[in-house]
Amino acid sequence: APLPPPAAMLAARGPALCSALRRAAPGGLASFHCSARRRRGARVAVVLSGCGVYDGTEIHEASAILVHLSRGGAEVQMYAPDVPQMHVVDHSKGQPAEAESRNVLVESARIARGKITSLAKLTTADHDAVIFPGGFGAAKNLSTFAVDGKDCKVNTEVERVLKDFHKAGKPIGLCCISPVLAAKVLSGAEVTVGHEEEEGGKWPYAGTAGAIKELGGKHCVKEVTISFPVNFHVETHVDTKNKVVTTPAFMCETELHNIFDGIGAMVKNVLKLTGK
Repeated sequence: APLPPPAAMLAARGPALCSALRRAAPGGLASFHCSARRRRGARVAVVLSGCGVYDGTEIHEASAILVHLSRGGAEVQMYAPDVPQMHVVDHSKGQPAEAESRNVLVESARIARGKITSLAKLTTADHDAVIFPGGFGAAKNLSTFAVDGKDCKVNTEVERVLKDFHKAGKPIGLCCISPVLAAKVLSGAEVTVGHEEEEGGKWPYAGTAGAIKELGGKHCVKEVTISFPVNFHVETHVDTKNKVVTTPAFMCETELHNIFDGIGAMVKNVLKLTGK
């Protein structure tokens, strides 16, 4: 026999139960067929610099950022500047491919699975935070740091985005080499690229810490991760005044899972600073 309609079922249970359920679900019984409405996640922009560690975005770092943002319930949109790459590197040889030229936006679309937007369209009105993965693209295509060091210039759109988010009081996340962008654009920003000494090759890019100081930033020594017999601690640095969150990532020669976890800590702190 067919079940009686919901209203009849409620009536049969007694007026008191009907009243209680109606107060709990003013939208009607149908509202009990789904869980509580999910709180809207933070809207996060991720700025890419190409595709491939030697001339663009470090792909593992970008992927880790996207995984952790997804896990954190964030809404993500990826951006890249519509400019030529500084050069193209044959990743199988680690050498420049002299006869080739590529576009940063077009190459970044590989990581974004085609869903990429020109950086010129990125505004603080549409996003609660912005994150920059590392890779040499940050030092070659988003800035000239790879060539000019402390005297580098930052892409005008990248500089605008950093200043706009900082002015709006919205968090900025950076990893690997990309903290140099914040050090250059945001005077006095506290960032980390790991250690300040190479330590037998564990920190091959330790000289970057000195350049950060010359750029006007404050460098804070941090690990990628620290493991203890009982506890596991992931290192990141949070500049609460400027809302800049950084982690060393591939500035350190370490296992991939340590990079992944360090980036996770960075993303978690960025999302926390959004208040969403």
